Amino acid sequence: MMGAGGIGGYIGARLAQAGGDVSFIARGAHLAAMLQTGLSIQSDLGSFVLAPVSASKAAVDIGPVDLVIFAVKLYDSEEAAASIAPLVGANTRIVTLQNGIDSVEILCRHLPRDRVIGGATYLSGFISKPGEVVHSGGLPQNLVGGQRDSIIEQLRELCDRAVGLELKPVADIDEVLWEKFVTLCAFSGGTALMRSGIGPILADPEARIFIEKLRDEGMAVAAAAGHPMADGFPGRVETRWSAFPPHVKSSMANDLERGRPIEVAWLSGRMHQLGMKLGVATPGHTAVFRALHLHALGTQRQNSNL
Repeated sequence: MMGAGGIGGYIGARLAQAGGDVSFIARGAHLAAMLQTGLSIQSDLGSFVLAPVSASKAAVDIGPVDLVIFAVKLYDSEEAAASIAPLVGANTRIVTLQNGIDSVEILCRHLPRDRVIGGATYLSGFISKPGEVVHSGGLPQNLVGGQRDSIIEQLRELCDRAVGLELKPVADIDEVLWEKFVTLCAFSGGTALMRSGIGPILADPEARIFIEKLRDEGMAVAAAAGHPMADGFPGRVETRWSAFPPHVKSSMANDLERGRPIEVAWLSGRMHQLGMKLGVATPGHTAVFRALHLHALGTQRQNSNL
């Protein structure tokens, strides 16, 4: 697991719980806590502590593996991708479960394209304190592109044994990534800017108008980029958002509350950028990007620049 945050930590711990041989690349206080007391998972599907944990701050300490699940924050992508080489053996696959639409291209700047597999997940989680990941909810399905080779098949079988995970290979991952991008940009931008869980937003008529506006802007940008949403998309978005407990916020909203760096440049900021390039108005996403840009580096880094 390249990254042990809300997604990497949760998925990696569940795979290890199911019998997988899992190692984590992590850093700082979170890594220290994992090594000292284990990785605690708090989830409505069952809480547990994974201990002992195989974890390190450097890929060279682990060496070549069959599969790398790349789940670092988008602002750490280039540095993490550049450091991944010691994990890559003759048949290693790298599956990215990051947000946004740029992850595969970033990885392919550092790795052979035929090793990189695009993927998407609608799980939600965050680091509540060093050594502890809270799984907030979401649909269990994780999607990966490309053909089903032996390594991906082994991962699918392991997910079948794990609590709350499901792996589904798909032929066209670009369609999946764009659908998630449009969905997530609205969810992240809405919950972060309005400082609210998804339930109150959907229940309030004015707040609901705003988050649906973010969704519709994303649909227009995607169509202009040559990736129109398939029929029934608004209904699928409603299903995904409604699947979360009402208090659930996006990882970006949780990071914002905790003073951590946020992925706004790769979400609403990317939507704003694409809108300008393609001639599509994105007033909602532009407002999210500009309002949250002040906090993009997080409280610690922002204060260090003062």
